[in-house]
Amino acid sequence: MLDKTLTIILAGGVGSRLHPLTADRAKPAVPFGGNYRIIDFTLSNCLHSGLRRMLVLTQYKSHSLQKHLRDGWSIFNPEISEYITPVPPQMRTDQSWYSGTADAIRQNLYLLERSNASHVLILSGDHIYRMDYAAMLQFHRDQGAGLTIACMPVSLVSASSFGIMSVDDTQRIRAFDEKPKHPKPMPDDPHRALASMGIYIFNMDLLIHELQADHCLTASNHDFGKDIIPRLIDTHCVCAYRFGGEAGRVTQDKYWRDVGTIDSYYTANMDLLAQVPPLDLYQPGWPIRTYHGQNPPARMAPGSLGQEGQVINSLLGTGTVVSGGTIRHSILFTQVQVNENAVVEDSILFDGVHVGADAHLTRCIVDKNVHIPPGERIGFNHAADAARFVISESGITVVPKNYHFLTNAPVQR
Repeated sequence: MLDKTLTIILAGGVGSRLHPLTADRAKPAVPFGGNYRIIDFTLSNCLHSGLRRMLVLTQYKSHSLQKHLRDGWSIFNPEISEYITPVPPQMRTDQSWYSGTADAIRQNLYLLERSNASHVLILSGDHIYRMDYAAMLQFHRDQGAGLTIACMPVSLVSASSFGIMSVDDTQRIRAFDEKPKHPKPMPDDPHRALASMGIYIFNMDLLIHELQADHCLTASNHDFGKDIIPRLIDTHCVCAYRFGGEAGRVTQDKYWRDVGTIDSYYTANMDLLAQVPPLDLYQPGWPIRTYHGQNPPARMAPGSLGQEGQVINSLLGTGTVVSGGTIRHSILFTQVQVNENAVVEDSILFDGVHVGADAHLTRCIVDKNVHIPPGERIGFNHAADAARFVISESGITVVPKNYHFLTNAPVQR
């Protein structure tokens, strides 16, 4: 069944709620966890699940994403029908960009028809999780389903952000409501609702038929959750697959996060610093693959005055040098430099960030290639920070890529 499955990864969203991290890159290309890009988790799941034919539908600001796919994921052999192929909008069917999840796939129906696949696995490229899709494909076949949707319980407080479903004892979906104002709780748990994860398995014939039919409807949003799934429930066997049911191949951490906002992105990164991280990155048989540049090992070194640095409960990328500074509960990507008496705490520093002597950063995200001047303070005076940077709802300060500080400006205390 795996060799008859075509995987489509939706990676074209604007990611406006992650601005300014998405000012120059697509959301799936945003760095994560000191070592990865967000899309690496979905791609690694495909790799370990035995799926070798993938189309990545790109759109907005896709250069960084396409470069990452080229540099880190050119591992398949097209001579035996293996590939990861970026597919930007080509306007083959009309004069428009992708306008909805279903429309993005409809515009590439010719790729589905020529694939000789019998099943289509549809994924999002902007979620953090580990999952064995082979187990879900087996469930889909065993149930005789036309469509299977991966799902998981979420709190009623957050349920309005998801497609919410009701299922019967056979795991067949009997109702589906996209982002309801008043989500219906699960029968056995009044505090949680059963939410779609945006992971779909379609029988190929059914998907093609529904996409063509949806295109003819002028009132449609051309979206799976809003349009296609609700229409299919009464006419076809649509089943719910409970996330975390994959036995044996992947450790059952049952961790899944949509990192669509600055706060959710920050929290998911900080989850990796828990005493026992809720996401298992260390299972030998299920590593998260990514691109690794040619960098030396991370190093701690004395500062210019001989003071030893400190690193406490943090992740350090390769090529990073902590030279007499202090790092607490933070994530540093590659080639970061932290100098004498500087303090970085509860923060995320992307590639190439330099932190000057005596600078102090707290609850910050600093994008690539930013040089923090000596003595600078960020994260302590929100009024002063807000005049220069984006500050999230929970107070995370985001310094954009290549930001240049005014060297003669007074340090904000």
